[in-house]
Amino acid sequence: MKHETITIRTRDGQCPAHVFTPDGAGSWPAVIVYMDAFGIRPALLQLGERLAGGGYVVLVPDLFYRYGAYGPLDPKQAFAGDFRAMVGPLMATTDNAKAARDTEAFLAYLDTRTDVVGDKVGTVGFCMGGGMAIAAAGTYPDRVGAAISFHGGRLATDDPTSPHLLAPSIRAELYVAVADKDGSCPPEMVERFKRALDDAGVRYRCEVYSGASHGWMKTDFPVYNEAAAERGWSEMFALFGRALK
Repeated sequence: MKHETITIRTRDGQCPAHVFTPDGAGSWPAVIVYMDAFGIRPALLQLGERLAGGGYVVLVPDLFYRYGAYGPLDPKQAFAGDFRAMVGPLMATTDNAKAARDTEAFLAYLDTRTDVVGDKVGTVGFCMGGGMAIAAAGTYPDRVGAAISFHGGRLATDDPTSPHLLAPSIRAELYVAVADKDGSCPPEMVERFKRALDDAGVRYRCEVYSGASHGWMKTDFPVYNEAAAERGWSEMFALFGRALK
Protein backbone atom coordinates (compact mmCIF):
# COMPACT_ATOMS: atom_id res chain seq x y z
CA MET A 1 0.00 0.00 0.00
CA LYS A 2 1.32 3.42 -0.95
CA HIS A 3 0.86 6.24 1.57
CA GLU A 4 1.48 9.90 0.75
CA THR A 5 1.23 13.00 2.92
CA ILE A 6 0.24 16.13 1.02
CA THR A 7 -1.14 19.63 1.55
CA ILE A 8 -4.21 20.90 -0.30
CA ARG A 9 -4.91 24.61 -0.57
CA THR A 10 -8.54 25.42 0.20
CA ARG A 11 -10.33 28.75 0.27
CA ASP A 12 -9.51 29.00 3.99
CA GLY A 13 -5.93 27.80 4.14
CA GLN A 14 -3.61 24.81 3.87
CA CYS A 15 -5.22 21.45 4.60
CA PRO A 16 -2.87 18.54 5.40
CA ALA A 17 -4.08 15.25 3.98
CA HIS A 18 -3.15 11.61 3.55
CA VAL A 19 -3.54 9.64 0.34
CA PHE A 20 -3.60 5.86 0.15
CA THR A 21 -3.41 3.92 -3.10
CA PRO A 22 -3.55 0.20 -3.88
CA ASP A 23 -0.39 -1.75 -4.58
CA GLY A 24 0.75 -2.01 -8.17
CA ALA A 25 0.31 0.14 -11.22
CA GLY A 26 -3.11 1.18 -12.38
CA SER A 27 -5.92 3.65 -11.93
CA TRP A 28 -8.80 3.45 -9.49
CA PRO A 29 -11.93 5.34 -8.40
CA ALA A 30 -11.45 7.86 -5.60
CA VAL A 31 -13.05 8.06 -2.17
CA ILE A 32 -12.90 10.98 0.26
CA VAL A 33 -13.02 10.12 3.98
CA TYR A 34 -14.58 12.68 6.34
CA MET A 35 -13.14 12.12 9.79
CA ASP A 36 -14.77 11.98 13.21
CA ALA A 37 -14.22 14.48 16.00
CA PHE A 38 -10.91 12.93 17.08
CA GLY A 39 -9.23 13.86 13.84
CA ILE A 40 -6.16 12.35 12.23
CA ARG A 41 -4.68 9.46 14.23
CA PRO A 42 -3.49 5.89 13.62
CA ALA A 43 -6.97 4.29 13.66
CA LEU A 44 -8.26 6.71 11.01
CA LEU A 45 -5.24 6.15 8.79
CA GLN A 46 -5.66 2.38 9.13
CA LEU A 47 -9.22 2.84 7.91
CA GLY A 48 -7.96 4.70 4.85
CA GLU A 49 -5.44 1.97 4.18
CA ARG A 50 -8.07 -0.78 4.36
CA LEU A 51 -10.35 1.11 2.00
CA ALA A 52 -7.50 1.57 -0.47
CA GLY A 53 -6.89 -2.16 -0.29
CA GLY A 54 -10.35 -2.61 -1.79
CA GLY A 55 -9.23 -0.84 -4.95
CA TYR A 56 -9.61 2.91 -4.34
CA VAL A 57 -7.50 6.03 -4.21
CA VAL A 58 -8.41 7.26 -0.73
CA LEU A 59 -8.07 10.89 0.38
CA VAL A 60 -8.16 11.53 4.14
CA PRO A 61 -8.06 15.30 4.73
CA ASP A 62 -7.50 16.89 8.14
CA LEU A 63 -10.67 18.94 8.50
CA PHE A 64 -9.31 20.61 11.65
CA TYR A 65 -6.65 22.47 9.67
CA ARG A 66 -8.23 25.81 10.59
CA TYR A 67 -7.43 25.09 14.25
CA GLY A 68 -3.74 24.34 13.80
CA ALA A 69 -1.60 21.66 15.40
CA TYR A 70 -3.26 19.14 17.72
CA GLY A 71 -3.12 15.55 18.96
CA PRO A 72 -3.06 12.82 18.09
CA LEU A 73 -6.09 12.33 20.32
CA ASP A 74 -7.01 9.13 22.15
CA PRO A 75 -10.79 8.53 22.09
CA LYS A 76 -10.74 6.15 25.05
CA GLN A 77 -8.94 8.72 27.17
CA ALA A 78 -11.33 11.44 26.04
CA PHE A 79 -14.47 9.46 26.82
CA ALA A 80 -13.07 8.68 30.26
CA GLY A 81 -12.74 12.41 30.97
CA ASP A 82 -14.28 15.63 29.66
CA PHE A 83 -14.94 14.75 26.03
CA ARG A 84 -16.33 18.16 25.09
CA ALA A 85 -13.41 20.03 26.61
CA MET A 86 -10.99 18.02 24.51
CA VAL A 87 -12.67 18.08 21.10
CA GLY A 88 -15.08 21.00 21.35
CA PRO A 89 -12.58 23.68 20.28
CA LEU A 90 -11.55 21.53 17.31
CA MET A 91 -15.10 20.82 16.21
CA ALA A 92 -15.93 24.52 16.40
CA THR A 93 -13.58 25.20 13.49
CA THR A 94 -15.58 23.19 10.95
CA ASP A 95 -19.12 22.16 10.07
CA ASN A 96 -21.06 20.64 7.19
CA ALA A 97 -20.95 23.81 5.12
CA LYS A 98 -17.22 24.37 5.61
CA ALA A 99 -16.46 20.73 4.84
CA ALA A 100 -18.54 20.98 1.68
CA ARG A 101 -16.64 24.11 0.68
CA ASP A 102 -13.35 22.31 1.35
CA THR A 103 -14.52 19.49 -0.90
CA GLU A 104 -14.18 21.80 -3.88
CA ALA A 105 -10.41 21.75 -3.31
CA PHE A 106 -10.37 18.01 -2.59
CA LEU A 107 -12.06 17.27 -5.90
CA ALA A 108 -9.71 19.61 -7.75
CA TYR A 109 -6.75 17.79 -6.22
CA LEU A 110 -8.10 14.36 -7.20
CA ASP A 111 -8.60 15.65 -10.74
CA THR A 112 -4.83 16.21 -10.99
CA ARG A 113 -3.99 12.59 -10.22
CA THR A 114 -3.35 10.31 -13.16
CA ASP A 115 -4.12 7.23 -11.03
CA VAL A 116 -7.75 8.31 -10.45
CA VAL A 117 -10.28 7.01 -12.96
CA GLY A 118 -13.82 8.23 -13.56
CA ASP A 119 -15.53 11.53 -12.88
CA LYS A 120 -17.52 10.21 -9.91
CA VAL A 121 -16.07 9.90 -6.40
CA GLY A 122 -17.35 8.31 -3.24
CA THR A 123 -17.66 10.02 0.12
CA VAL A 124 -17.80 8.35 3.52
CA GLY A 125 -17.97 9.94 6.94
CA PHE A 126 -17.97 8.81 10.53
CA CYS A 127 -19.72 10.52 13.45
CA MET A 128 -19.13 14.23 12.75
CA GLY A 129 -18.06 13.30 9.24
CA GLY A 130 -21.27 11.45 8.40
CA GLY A 131 -23.22 14.61 7.75
CA MET A 132 -20.24 16.07 5.89
CA ALA A 133 -20.14 13.14 3.46
CA ILE A 134 -23.83 13.70 2.71
CA ALA A 135 -23.39 17.47 2.45
CA ALA A 136 -20.64 16.92 -0.11
CA ALA A 137 -23.03 14.77 -2.16
CA GLY A 138 -25.65 17.51 -2.07
CA THR A 139 -23.18 20.27 -2.91
CA TYR A 140 -21.47 18.46 -5.78
CA PRO A 141 -24.21 16.25 -7.25
CA ASP A 142 -22.39 15.84 -10.56
CA ARG A 143 -19.24 14.55 -8.84
CA VAL A 144 -20.35 12.36 -5.95
CA GLY A 145 -21.69 9.01 -7.10
CA ALA A 146 -22.09 7.38 -3.69
CA ALA A 147 -22.15 8.73 -0.13
CA ILE A 148 -22.05 6.83 3.14
CA SER A 149 -22.65 7.91 6.73
CA PHE A 150 -21.70 5.68 9.64
CA HIS A 151 -23.13 6.71 13.01
CA GLY A 152 -23.45 10.27 11.75
CA GLY A 153 -25.03 12.71 14.19
CA ARG A 154 -27.42 15.61 13.66
CA LEU A 155 -28.50 14.49 10.19
CA ALA A 156 -31.82 16.34 10.34
CA THR A 157 -32.06 19.40 12.57
CA ASP A 158 -33.25 23.01 12.39
CA ASP A 159 -29.68 24.16 11.78
CA PRO A 160 -29.26 25.81 8.37
CA THR A 161 -26.34 23.46 7.63
CA SER A 162 -28.36 20.31 8.37
CA PRO A 163 -27.59 17.63 5.74
CA HIS A 164 -31.24 16.76 5.14
CA LEU A 165 -31.83 20.20 3.61
CA LEU A 166 -29.59 19.22 0.68
CA ALA A 167 -31.68 16.16 -0.20
CA PRO A 168 -33.29 17.79 -3.29
CA SER A 169 -29.82 18.23 -4.84
CA ILE A 170 -28.47 14.74 -4.14
CA ARG A 171 -28.03 12.42 -7.11
CA ALA A 172 -25.70 9.97 -5.41
CA GLU A 173 -26.85 6.70 -3.93
CA LEU A 174 -26.70 6.83 -0.13
CA TYR A 175 -26.11 4.29 2.60
CA VAL A 176 -26.86 5.58 6.08
CA ALA A 177 -26.07 3.37 9.06
CA VAL A 178 -27.22 4.48 12.50
CA ALA A 179 -26.88 2.97 15.95
CA ASP A 180 -29.92 2.13 18.01
CA LYS A 181 -28.10 3.64 21.01
CA ASP A 182 -27.15 7.08 19.77
CA GLY A 183 -28.34 10.28 21.36
CA SER A 184 -26.91 12.32 18.48
CA CYS A 185 -29.27 10.61 16.02
CA PRO A 186 -32.43 9.39 17.81
CA PRO A 187 -35.26 7.58 16.00
CA GLU A 188 -37.32 10.71 15.40
CA MET A 189 -34.32 12.35 13.70
CA VAL A 190 -33.78 9.29 11.54
CA GLU A 191 -37.41 9.45 10.43
CA ARG A 192 -37.14 13.15 9.63
CA PHE A 193 -34.02 12.48 7.59
CA LYS A 194 -35.67 9.61 5.70
CA ARG A 195 -38.73 11.73 4.91
CA ALA A 196 -36.49 14.36 3.34
CA LEU A 197 -34.78 11.73 1.20
CA ASP A 198 -38.09 10.15 0.21
CA ASP A 199 -39.61 13.49 -0.72
CA ALA A 200 -36.58 14.25 -2.91
CA GLY A 201 -36.54 10.83 -4.57
CA VAL A 202 -33.04 10.01 -3.36
CA ARG A 203 -31.84 6.44 -3.78
CA TYR A 204 -30.81 5.25 -0.35
CA ARG A 205 -30.80 2.58 2.32
CA CYS A 206 -30.99 3.55 5.96
CA GLU A 207 -30.29 0.80 8.46
CA VAL A 208 -30.34 0.71 12.23
CA TYR A 209 -27.57 -1.42 13.69
CA SER A 210 -29.18 -3.14 16.64
CA GLY A 211 -26.96 -3.35 19.71
CA ALA A 212 -24.43 -0.86 18.33
CA SER A 213 -23.47 2.45 19.90
CA HIS A 214 -22.31 5.73 18.41
CA GLY A 215 -18.81 5.10 17.05
CA TRP A 216 -19.06 1.35 16.57
CA MET A 217 -16.99 1.38 13.36
CA LYS A 218 -13.87 2.91 14.93
CA THR A 219 -11.32 0.44 16.30
CA ASP A 220 -10.00 2.87 18.92
CA PHE A 221 -13.43 3.71 20.38
CA PRO A 222 -14.44 2.00 23.62
CA VAL A 223 -17.72 0.97 21.92
CA TYR A 224 -16.05 -0.62 18.88
CA ASN A 225 -18.21 -3.53 17.75
CA GLU A 226 -16.30 -5.88 15.47
CA ALA A 227 -19.32 -7.76 14.12
CA ALA A 228 -21.22 -4.55 13.33
CA ALA A 229 -18.07 -2.96 11.89
CA GLU A 230 -17.49 -5.85 9.50
CA ARG A 231 -21.10 -5.56 8.38
CA GLY A 232 -20.46 -1.88 7.73
CA TRP A 233 -17.35 -2.62 5.71
CA SER A 234 -19.27 -5.11 3.57
CA GLU A 235 -21.95 -2.52 2.86
CA MET A 236 -19.37 0.13 2.08
CA PHE A 237 -17.48 -2.00 -0.42
CA ALA A 238 -20.73 -3.16 -2.01
CA LEU A 239 -22.04 0.37 -2.62
CA PHE A 240 -18.75 1.83 -3.80
CA GLY A 241 -18.18 -1.17 -6.04
CA ARG A 242 -21.62 -0.79 -7.59
CA ALA A 243 -21.59 2.99 -7.96
CA LEU A 244 -17.96 3.77 -8.77
CA LYS A 245 -16.40 0.78 -10.52
